[in-house]
Amino acid sequence: MNPTSANTLLPSLPELLAELVSAPGPPGQEDAIREVVKGYVDHMGLSSRVDAKGNLLTWLGDSFPERPDVVVTAHLDEIALMVRAVHPHGELAVSALGGVYPWKWGEGPVEILGEQIVPGILSFGSIHTTSPHAVPQQIREGKPLTWEQTRIVTGLSTDVLRRLRIREGTRVVMARERRKLWEIGNNLLGSYFFDDRADIAAWLLALERLIQTPIPRQKGILFAVTTSEEVGGEGALYLLHEYRPPVCIALEIGPSTPDAPFPVDSTPTLWVSDSFAAMSPRDILRVEDAAQEAGLGLYRQALSRGGSDASCAASKGLCARPITLAFAAENSHGFEIMHRDAPQNLATLLVTLLKNGVIPNPA
Repeated sequence: MNPTSANTLLPSLPELLAELVSAPGPPGQEDAIREVVKGYVDHMGLSSRVDAKGNLLTWLGDSFPERPDVVVTAHLDEIALMVRAVHPHGELAVSALGGVYPWKWGEGPVEILGEQIVPGILSFGSIHTTSPHAVPQQIREGKPLTWEQTRIVTGLSTDVLRRLRIREGTRVVMARERRKLWEIGNNLLGSYFFDDRADIAAWLLALERLIQTPIPRQKGILFAVTTSEEVGGEGALYLLHEYRPPVCIALEIGPSTPDAPFPVDSTPTLWVSDSFAAMSPRDILRVEDAAQEAGLGLYRQALSRGGSDASCAASKGLCARPITLAFAAENSHGFEIMHRDAPQNLATLLVTLLKNGVIPNPA
């Protein structure tokens, strides 16, 4: 954590994003990224707590909002892998945690989070063969590439791996060497895991603005960075089961798709529906009004596949009104690209929406 000046609570956005992206956070093991976020929350002078599921909660004001009107979430976890078998010669079989695909990652270095971090190489095998047992030949024949066909080479014996407590259930993440922030052209940034690290940046930026310029009723707002969103929104479901707030606002990625296309610029996006829930028409108007007041455009998208903390919770009856705000992006669950101003504008939209009084009216 390296704020740019005594008057600035957060570093520059590229520095902040680079730090957030570099910290691993597979579902169920989000300790490293949570500590980074907690460092900034502490620096801003805010109180916080970590619940039994690993969600980090913070609030504005002197006391914890026991019955919050609004919960604002961004998720800590990233798509990752899990060891499903340890084979002889130091090879690991893996399965997906969340929507991670082999062709999105490709061959390359990974880190195995045992008792200590162990490097490994994700491998699909040699192309210089026509053997039907070779994965490249199977791909040539039109078969899909799956995690069952891949392996991680560690160079260690099975006994050494066991001593390092690398076994079934151990998490595997993309190696730090690949977790870099790239500046593209004049206005674009690229990296793995902008979903949801760019939203954590927007979440922190919104807190910074609310500290500096308080709004009415902000004591009824609970801010949370949640765990295990990529495997079904587990952290948010645990959290919202306790509080059942009228409104949950989730910060997410807004992927440009053929059925919901838009340019990848700094304009925020609004999920009007996804695989789990549809927004109230009245809340759509509230978000549109907030965007107009903030001088921002707004892209609306009906996702044909996907879900957020808010929509997953609404589908279980754990919040009454789901709202999912997002940044426009090219690619998802891979090397994601966004406009450098997108997190700032997402934070602006969120703060304006909260200021305008999203709390709580029936639809």
